[in-house]
Amino acid sequence: MNHRYGERRVLREVDLRITERRVGIIGANGSGKSTLARMINGLLTPTSGTVTVDGLDASKKGAKVRRKVGFVFTDPDSQIVMPTVAEDLAFSLRRTGLNRAEIAERVTGTLDRFGLAAHAEHPSHLLSGGQKQLLALGAVLIRRPEVIVADEPTTLLDLRNARAVAAALDSVDQQVIVVTHQLGLLDSFERVIVVDEGAVVFDGTPAAAVPAYRELIE
Repeated sequence: MNHRYGERRVLREVDLRITERRVGIIGANGSGKSTLARMINGLLTPTSGTVTVDGLDASKKGAKVRRKVGFVFTDPDSQIVMPTVAEDLAFSLRRTGLNRAEIAERVTGTLDRFGLAAHAEHPSHLLSGGQKQLLALGAVLIRRPEVIVADEPTTLLDLRNARAVAAALDSVDQQVIVVTHQLGLLDSFERVIVVDEGAVVFDGTPAAAVPAYRELIE
């Protein structure tokens, strides 16, 4: 798989099969890791090559792929669209065919799960940074995707909120793929992929991949 933005080659000869439950992607700014993450749920399509999710070509079946793969952005404000917390969660279910009672049940369960029950009617954009990211994660999980891709979900957060979001990601049953600069977040992961100048330069356990990345940037 390859990808270009104009004349700039962002990904080159990437060939991966990701099956592990917890996978990290690391690399310097501009290395191509976020582009790679967006390929997984069809937000971007490769210039050449293919990305498949459960047999679905993300370039041709993007809508179906996005039902299977939820995406959490770095800045939760880019995902929060409704005035209140409960409304934002319910909005994620608008095209699922669920009835009102089923939607209300899922919203209540998600509020409880992420410690947002007391904020159900609060203005979404007035939450703290950590609460916003938990809301963004909840709005993805409420649709029950099979895979969660999170692009630097703790970068804008202080230590306490970063730990809360990391714990929330660790608690989900789905496969989780996380792009991050927070290397400590990867300690419990099964696999870490190191990207440099658009290419995968290391692929292994956190214990091996993190030192390889440190050596690369030094």
